[in-house]
Amino acid sequence: MKRVMIIGGAGSGKSTLARKLGVLTGLPVIHTDQIYWTSGWVERAVEEKLKLISQAHKRESWIIEGDISSTFPERVARADTFIWLDFSLHIRLWRILKRIWLYYGKTRPDLPKDCPERFSWEFIGWIISSRHTNRMEQKTVMDNLPPHLDIHHLRNLTEVRAFLATIK
Repeated sequence: MKRVMIIGGAGSGKSTLARKLGVLTGLPVIHTDQIYWTSGWVERAVEEKLKLISQAHKRESWIIEGDISSTFPERVARADTFIWLDFSLHIRLWRILKRIWLYYGKTRPDLPKDCPERFSWEFIGWIISSRHTNRMEQKTVMDNLPPHLDIHHLRNLTEVRAFLATIK
């Protein structure tokens, strides 16, 4: 395990799993939210995001978590391990509300400096309205993975814990 790609919907636990895997493996962790956003919740220009994610996946080793989907083909080609966190909508919404409660007004470790957690009905609405489209996009990626990958389709916390228990 040298290059790990983690995808999943908002609130599925991508950042948490990446951090835990990073501790267990010693691999550097790259959060795509740190590429997508700059301080103050300012979105980077598309060209800059693509340049930064390209630089990240060209490294010798990494754990990249996140869904900048236009870069999936390049990451899939370089990865040796693929993890899809495919959690139900109600679990993801619960986790997002919990995350807002825990970090409200503070910046989470997986975000750039000065991006304090906030509540947004728009974000909640986007999660709900895009759940089928995003899941089908992720399923299409999963269904078309090359044979060189070690593939993990994790659907609940029990499966995540069992996977982590196999990491030495």
